[in-house]
Amino acid sequence: MTRIQKTLAVLAIGGSALAAGAPAFAQAAPQPAPATAAAPAAQMLTIRQVYDKMEAAGYRNISEIERSNKHGYEVKAYDPQGQRVKLSVDPQTGAVTRSRFDD
Repeated sequence: MTRIQKTLAVLAIGGSALAAGAPAFAQAAPQPAPATAAAPAAQMLTIRQVYDKMEAAGYRNISEIERSNKHGYEVKAYDPQGQRVKLSVDPQTGAVTRSRFDD
């Protein structure tokens, strides 16, 4: 066997040993608690809570509440002055973050 062949054989055996040990190591590694990932979602307001907050703020005839990845919740309603508006609502607090007239 040449020196290169011996080196390749050693690397192949070493790689096999590492590959065989890798699954056991991956299984033994501590996994993050699922509650940590779910905690932000648990703090989000429900659609009903958003509806109640909008009514309490004076919005009427709420026709649509939709979850948006970009703006939290998007709500279509009439503002206290009677104008049709489209609102962006913070999903944790229910605060209106953006308001524009809806045509």
